[in-house]
Amino acid sequence: MATQKPAVSLSAVPGWRHAMLEIAREIEQRGFAGIYCPSLSDNMGLCSGIAMATESIPFGTSIAPIYMRTALDYAQSASFIHELSGGRFRFGIGVSHGPSLERMGVTAGKPLADIRGFVERFKAVPRTGDKPPIVLATLRRKMIGLAGEIGDGMVFANGSRSHMPDSLGHLPAAARDNSDFFIGNMIPTCISDDIEAAKAVNRRTLTSYALLPNYRNYWKEAGYIEEMEAVEAAVEAGDNDAVPRALSDRWLADTTLFGPVARIRDELAAWYESGIRTPILVPSSAAGNQLKAFEELFAAFEE
Repeated sequence: MATQKPAVSLSAVPGWRHAMLEIAREIEQRGFAGIYCPSLSDNMGLCSGIAMATESIPFGTSIAPIYMRTALDYAQSASFIHELSGGRFRFGIGVSHGPSLERMGVTAGKPLADIRGFVERFKAVPRTGDKPPIVLATLRRKMIGLAGEIGDGMVFANGSRSHMPDSLGHLPAAARDNSDFFIGNMIPTCISDDIEAAKAVNRRTLTSYALLPNYRNYWKEAGYIEEMEAVEAAVEAGDNDAVPRALSDRWLADTTLFGPVARIRDELAAWYESGIRTPILVPSSAAGNQLKAFEELFAAFEE
């Protein structure tokens, strides 16, 4: 039986923008479930390009930081992309993370109140035409509840599969029972017959997240107290080289996808079973650059 194809994460840094639009066309042609663009570089600009470069595939931001632009500015841009794409765009928003906010010169307020206020202002902007569905970046229970209350979906990044049933239990029943409510998760993915090399790639990818207190608190909640306390001890000692070593294989297998194609497909099926309706694979390669990662991803899901 054919494996249900996931969505794919796509970003476009300077020098790669034309190439990434070509990749977007290929993702669509190959029948993947969607394209979701992280806050790396200008994801709203990339989504404008995807709206023009593709014809039928759903796509969106995952996520646009709410502190980067005003609600009015976002509403105008998001409704433009939504109309241009024929209603295929999902506007994913979130509060981002401390280091990213520092780079933007922004001081965050209270995440729940700020998200609620942003969504209210966004929806109230007049004369924009139809606005796209709003998807909230979620991690812990209060934001999950808020997504079910005021959003049209929610998206995790680096969520733990074993913890998903508990997390999704905090979603209001009306949202949980609504098949149109988007439930996604960004999953770091490295496809390689060399499992150890693939694990090393995903550990490097997630080391920066392990340095963030909000992620450590989430992973402790998910049952990885020993790993996160080891990370905190390494940070306290100023030994950042010890951080990836603190991230156990058990934690890595629960949070990422790695290894040969057969393993990737089997583990992806388990993600669907956990309640994630739209897994979003974030491809990296143990044997090359981002283009190589997409080559490996496409080969893994050829029918």
